[in-house]
Amino acid sequence: MSIIQNKKAFHEYFIEDKYEAGLMLEGWEVKAIRAGRAQLKEAYVTAKDGALYLFGSHISPLLSASTHIHPDPVRTRKLLLHKAEIEKIINKVQRAGYTVMPLDMHYKGGRVKLTIGLAKGKKLHDKRATEKEKDSKREAAQAMKKERR
Repeated sequence: MSIIQNKKAFHEYFIEDKYEAGLMLEGWEVKAIRAGRAQLKEAYVTAKDGALYLFGSHISPLLSASTHIHPDPVRTRKLLLHKAEIEKIINKVQRAGYTVMPLDMHYKGGRVKLTIGLAKGKKLHDKRATEKEKDSKREAAQAMKKERR
């Protein structure tokens, strides 16, 4: 079940590979995510010290989060992946010029997971071609819908 998607990532980048990662979250963050107060628009993933971290994701704290904790909505969160996956991702980023983008936050087995993707940037003409393709599919679907009536 998807919580939030990063639609901007699909518009700005070609997604080559996808990986599912766990997130190291605090209790107030899980509650806020369950309440639908998460955002991935400006988020990105970087590698540091052999681990992957999620930067820039905004999780707005609930008013009833806690009295003794001062929540930071944009704190850096560590991603949990197998070591081989981390090494593979880091190598592709360093050698092939890929970017790692958060694509989707969802539940799996009661836990919050993040789908990340290895991405390459789109040029302006690629974006235009993607938009044309979407428009033509939409028009074809509308024409088929009118024919059925």
